[in-house]
This record gives sequence, structure tokens and C-alpha cells, in this order.
Amino acid sequence: MQLRRIALLGLILAVSFLVLGAGAEQRAPWPSDVFNPKPPANVAGEFDYYTLVMSWSPTHCLSAESGRDDLQCARSDGMRYGFVLHGLWPQYERNFPLACRTRWRPFVPETVIRDMLDIMPSRGLVIHEYKTHGTCSGLMPVDYFRLSRLLFSRIQIPKRYINPLETQFVSPGDLVQEFIAVNPGLKPDMIAVTCGRSGDRLLDVRICMTRDGRVRACGQNERNVCRARRMYVPPVRSRRHSERMPPRAASEPERRPRVLESPSPF
Repeated sequence: MQLRRIALLGLILAVSFLVLGAGAEQRAPWPSDVFNPKPPANVAGEFDYYTLVMSWSPTHCLSAESGRDDLQCARSDGMRYGFVLHGLWPQYERNFPLACRTRWRPFVPETVIRDMLDIMPSRGLVIHEYKTHGTCSGLMPVDYFRLSRLLFSRIQIPKRYINPLETQFVSPGDLVQEFIAVNPGLKPDMIAVTCGRSGDRLLDVRICMTRDGRVRACGQNERNVCRARRMYVPPVRSRRHSERMPPRAASEPERRPRVLESPSPF
């Protein structure tokens, strides 16, 4: 009787090892996977938060293409652009959706394009942003760009970045503090600065927002995006201009952020 029990136990253990070995590549999900499942990729309307992206137009215009960028960089009316709306990007806490499928054709009507050109001075950019990012919001073009304009209008731009005619240098941290000073409710973990190209030029400022338009902490996508000690901030131009970046002067004084009084935009 004892031998039978031992033999039966051995058979059960052998079968158990075979089952576990066969399913080794299909492990049961960890508890974190069960309670925090990843959102479906590239599904319209399925995302965690928005990132409002504001590009520094003078940096783009340093390498503008004739014809394609004339509306933004070679205007005949003398209009100059500083921060412009680059886009409103749906984001996951980690990673982001792109070019989501919609029940409607991702066509941006001409009237919508024209209405956005004062803050997004590029027809191609308006169309690209909706097809690439707007489709993932789950909103149709007119509603997506209406929301984009609303959120862009809520952000106060620090005074020295409004129509500056002189070259400036600033650290990413100082620029963040300047935005915080004029936007009550904004905190360091809600904003990111990107830089790049030769001379660590200022590229854009990104502010994270909830789906209903309140500022919130950013996810992983906006962490450590600019690690430069100081960034080159080219001045605004009314015409296309190919500019060599001036050398950094060792004795150049550091300009500190100016704290400005401003009503809360949130």
C-alpha cells in the first residue's frame, strides 16, 4: 500500500513538471499586469493624457525651406512667431499611440486649416498633426483643433520669449522656472523642455494635461528630454534667415528668470 502511494505521488509530480515545462513560455501574468494592464496600442480615444507641444519657431526658421516654410518664416507682412502650437499629443504613461484608425476619413477641412494658421503657421503641419496624433484623440478634426487652441491659449508665455529681437541663452531649468512663475498651478514635473541640433538650440516646451485640460504630472515620455547646461535661443525673424550660431562667451552673464504677476490660466 505504501509503495502504491509513493508511485502515485511520483506520477503526479512527473505530470506536474511536464505541464509546467510546456507552459513555461506562456507564464501567468504578474499581479501588476492584471491590475495595471497596458492600454491597447493605436486605438482612437484610448490614452492616458495629452502633451501640449509648443515649438520655438525661430529655431525651425534657421533651416527653413523656401516655399514650404514661407508662411511661417518668410512673411511679407512682417509677422514674427515665437512659440507656436506644434501639436496636442495623446500619450500613454509609457510610450504613445500614432496614426490611429478612425470611423471617418482623417481629412482636415480647408476651413479648419485656415482657422489654425495664426497659431500653427503651416498647412502641412496642421494636416500632419491630425493624421499622426489627432486621430488618436478620438475627436474629429474640428473638435480636436478647437481643444488644441483652447489649451494653447491657457498657457502664459514668459515676457522675454514674446517677440525677442536679440539672441538669448538660457538653461532648461531656468526656462521651466520662468513658465512656472507665470502659470500658477504648473509644477516642474508637469513641463519638459527639448533641445537639439548644433549648439543645443531650444526646440520646444511640452506641458502635460489631463483629458479635460488640467495640468498634470508627465509620464515617462517627457523625462530627461534636454540635458544641455545652456540652450541657444535664436531671436524672432520676419524673413527667412540662415544664421550661424554665435560662439558662447565665457563671460556672458546669466539672465535670471523674471517673476511676473499673472492670473491663473487653469
